[in-house]
Amino acid sequence: MLQKRKLERLFEVGQYYMRSDIHAKYGGNSQTGISYPASKFPYIFLFDVQYKGRHVYEDGWVNSNVFSYTGEGRIGDMRFERGNLVLRDQLKTGKRIFLFSQKAKGAPVRFESELEFLEFGFVSLPDEKGNLRQAIKFFLKRKSAVIEYNFDFDRTTQESIPEYKNSEVPNETERKGLVISRVGQGAYRKSILYRWEFKCAVTKYTKPEILIASHIMPWKIANNEERLDVENGILLSPTYDALFDQHLISFDNKGKIVLSKLLNSHKNDVIGLTGKERIDNLSGGNIKYLERHQNMLSQLESRNSI
Repeated sequence: MLQKRKLERLFEVGQYYMRSDIHAKYGGNSQTGISYPASKFPYIFLFDVQYKGRHVYEDGWVNSNVFSYTGEGRIGDMRFERGNLVLRDQLKTGKRIFLFSQKAKGAPVRFESELEFLEFGFVSLPDEKGNLRQAIKFFLKRKSAVIEYNFDFDRTTQESIPEYKNSEVPNETERKGLVISRVGQGAYRKSILYRWEFKCAVTKYTKPEILIASHIMPWKIANNEERLDVENGILLSPTYDALFDQHLISFDNKGKIVLSKLLNSHKNDVIGLTGKERIDNLSGGNIKYLERHQNMLSQLESRNSI
């Protein structure tokens, strides 16, 4: 019992530690993002390296309780081996996950939270040679958090997938990238579901198999980074997604709905539009994308004005 209480206070949230000291005491590889000591210590150490030059992964909190972390593997597709396997099987083995962040090379690491495994998905990311490959995205929750989301992801696969006209058919290199990216959309959709806590951003509707992970900036004009940027995603119920996708509605910097002049105001109530809708928890990244989306709405109005 005494040992258990001691383990619960292994690290203090917000405190800084030297990574070398952590490994000297508990073991584990000091060069990897996922480090796991020998069996004597049933721990997994995750290091969220936040300075440029180490890697190009986009890791971070997708909401206040769920952290998204990219698996390890520098070249080619990531596989469930070494750290990736250990992290995937955490609930089965009972190992404890400790998350640290690091702002600069050689700087102390800050303890953020103890985590537990939730789910994983696949996403397309460049490897060290710049080639797109299938990477693993892990979703982990704070150990103390109670998550009441629907995890039946096999039934929640609906997502906005681009359709190309004949004049827009991508070349062979682009097609290869798109195939990988579409595979990666499984992790993208999961990220959007977690980001919006499995609720339509507008109506708070909570049936996930109906909700659509919609891109704010459309897939066909976004670059590869924007296509899988969680900030470029919004979770919407079908009616709002259709109107948003056609740039007939948007949302301003305060989250208030913007209605296009091309909508028939006399029939808005038929499709459930009130003009009073709003989104309450936009991030700074969301707002930047929405500003571009609003410009596209205005351009569409101008082209179709009499």
